[in-house]
Amino acid sequence: MVTILDGKTKPRHPEKAHRPDTPILKKPEWIRVKAPGSPVYAETQKIVRENKLVTVCEEAGCPNIGECWSKKHATFMIMGDTCTRACAFCNVKTGIPEALVKDEPEKVADAVARMGLEHAVITSVDRDDLDDGGAGHIARTILAVRKASPRTTIEVLTPDFLKKEGALEKVVEARPDVFNHNLETVPSLYLRIRPGARYFHSLRLLQRVKELDPAMFTKSGIMVGLGETREQVMQVMDDMRSAEIDFITIGQYLQPTRKHAAIDRFVTPDEFKGYETIAYAKGFLMVASSPLTRSSHHAGDDFARLRAARAKRG
Repeated sequence: MVTILDGKTKPRHPEKAHRPDTPILKKPEWIRVKAPGSPVYAETQKIVRENKLVTVCEEAGCPNIGECWSKKHATFMIMGDTCTRACAFCNVKTGIPEALVKDEPEKVADAVARMGLEHAVITSVDRDDLDDGGAGHIARTILAVRKASPRTTIEVLTPDFLKKEGALEKVVEARPDVFNHNLETVPSLYLRIRPGARYFHSLRLLQRVKELDPAMFTKSGIMVGLGETREQVMQVMDDMRSAEIDFITIGQYLQPTRKHAAIDRFVTPDEFKGYETIAYAKGFLMVASSPLTRSSHHAGDDFARLRAARAKRG
């Protein structure tokens, strides 16, 4: 379980401190994962620490960190470890962020090169305090990775750039191979789960990527187990396909602390398989749907399959 306090004993989620504790359900067997500890895991951790980088793997308390870091897979979280939003599901710290680290793009690029990554995933906190939402910093990071490791394919998982005119264009112009932005949940749960965002704005953001660069792969994900219905999940699939999104990820919501949104239920592996079948039938090029699916889980292998699926479809 992730504590609500960070290492400096400052509140990690001050906006949630007043909330009553929510119950935490016992995890079923299909949610269990092995604790990290392999030599490769330690090597990955060492590179991250030496470059003073932040990873969403750690900040979000991802259950797959042991598996991914043991394969030298890590998702770099840029622009600091403090988010200006306060989503009810997320374990990333909330507060007033520090200034951007100017050489962070180069540090990320150095880590990518040293780890020998074939596919790099770069995400960030929301930075509503910046005029462009951090889009320029994301773009510079993409370009730095291209320079340091030309053969590495790049996937970005971006904020929504709400009310940041021209921000999206900066990121698309930097030409990542995959543009990912998660819808996170069904529209009816946004006010409770993702209050700082707007469902149709996020959907439009992804649609706009295709208008700017039709060849760029787009990707989006949702969590289930928050109280949504099967019909609502299928409607989200239809909305995504209307926006020409290529790749959908569906995973089980896991509650970081008692102050976060409660789990409504654990969706069974068979239900996830059913969602996968339906999503492929609706026309997605790629579908990842399982209890432990996360946006960046198996991202490199999934990108290879995504590219192959497009080539096969012609």
